[in-house]
Amino acid sequence: MNLRELEDIGLKNIGKVHHNLSYGELIEHELEKRECALTKKGATAVDTGIFTGRSPKDKYFVDRDPSNKYIAWGDVNQKISEEIFNELLDVSREQLSGKDLYVTDVYSGASETSKKSIRFITEIAWQAHFVKNMFIRPTESELESFKPQFTVLNACKAVNEKWKEHGLNSEVFVLFDIENNLAIIGGTWYGGELKKGIFSMMNYWLPLEGKLSMHCSANVGKEGDTALFFGLSGTGKTTLSTDPHRRLIGDDEHGWDDDGVFNFEGGCYAKVINLDSESEPEIYGAIKDNALLENVVLHGDGEVDYKDGSKTENTRVSYPIEHIQNHEPSLSAGHPENIIFLTADAFGVLPPVSKLTREQAMYYFLSGYTAKVAGTERGITEPVATFSSCFGEAFLPLHPTVYAKLLGEKIDKYGVNVYLVNTGWTGGKYGVGKRMSIKDTRACINAILDGSIKNSKFDTTKTFRLHVPKTLGDINPEILNPRNAWSDKDAFDKTRDTLAAMFIKNFKKYQKEDSEFDYSAAGPKIEE
Repeated sequence: MNLRELEDIGLKNIGKVHHNLSYGELIEHELEKRECALTKKGATAVDTGIFTGRSPKDKYFVDRDPSNKYIAWGDVNQKISEEIFNELLDVSREQLSGKDLYVTDVYSGASETSKKSIRFITEIAWQAHFVKNMFIRPTESELESFKPQFTVLNACKAVNEKWKEHGLNSEVFVLFDIENNLAIIGGTWYGGELKKGIFSMMNYWLPLEGKLSMHCSANVGKEGDTALFFGLSGTGKTTLSTDPHRRLIGDDEHGWDDDGVFNFEGGCYAKVINLDSESEPEIYGAIKDNALLENVVLHGDGEVDYKDGSKTENTRVSYPIEHIQNHEPSLSAGHPENIIFLTADAFGVLPPVSKLTREQAMYYFLSGYTAKVAGTERGITEPVATFSSCFGEAFLPLHPTVYAKLLGEKIDKYGVNVYLVNTGWTGGKYGVGKRMSIKDTRACINAILDGSIKNSKFDTTKTFRLHVPKTLGDINPEILNPRNAWSDKDAFDKTRDTLAAMFIKNFKKYQKEDSEFDYSAAGPKIEE
């Protein structure tokens, strides 16, 4: 690239431009600038500063035609004026001007007809490394003709000192100007803002093209059977889709068009708190050269203490998907046979696995119930029950029913089976019961994927009216119906009804807005 391209976006007195450096060059820069430490296994480890999670209350879209006709404005998608955006753009330009810069060109989307070309500009070497890990890396020939369709200026060292005057939430800003194909970040160093910012944009672009964008992981079996795993951060998307017997398509963000499923990314971003080689061998093995750890605790010999959450419970690693030996090289596959909704139920009420009807699938997709896991967002220190439409409302610029309509059409067209899997608590609510074991959850997933769950006889639970297997492989039958796992049945009934009331209250917004999406009859019903 030439300096003119950077000057065209308002950067001045530019220092040295490090354009599309190799992994080796980036790591050399990180070490020279003391941005990272080397671990015993060869991965680099960085700290992201005071912010170890996303800042969702600091994300804004410029209120401008025509995008403001499509965006679902509210607490998730907040408005910012052109004037304030341009003022903070100047702040960002000033921060980056006169600096040596790292420019990284990547793709989002493995589909030739859907991919977007993205350029990231930052003064921090490890952030360029993070971007290189997380997105699809163009070939040398593709880089020669690369033209960015969207640019991200990461001025993380800049802050908005006038945030109160601007009526914003804090000195942090994560801003999107859709019409000018530009995003700016200031005040936070957290890598996840780079990743999820582009995810938000893909969730804007694709549905307007009639393609479904999804917050899910995906893998494919030897027979070409594709499975999708929906869920919020910390519910197990990465862990459960990383399977030695199935090829990993991707661990977090995908599209679904007429040809099938495709990954948005070229890497994985896994939580590593309490990581061990026995329960998650593929992820553990992926932490090697070129992997980038965030906010972990290192011992003097470079050994990582994965059990130490003193910096944050949201310790992470990003790595190229090639680090998973059994990945799908094309980052794509055919239409799914099974869809799995993952939820971490902090109330301990939902079964470990339920088979959903088509109407229940739509209800639970729009409800998006789970628990926010400690450290994923600022201020979250323990699991908190939440409803996040489509299992990713924080990243949906359009109304949730846009995505739900596309999903329903595809479920009908391709005859997809849908299941709800609880990776949260059993035998009691958070603080009383225990977290569902990965072993049992994997057994549930395996029964879905190999089809053996269809041979089970099913019970229907009270209130939630979910269809649960009476027996399933070697899983203790007592936990399959969650009431049986509680020693205090009265406490279970009370807790179940409390959660049911939360579901009912949350879903009223869809009953009011559009009768087409009133699937309330498929939800829980509290018995008199």
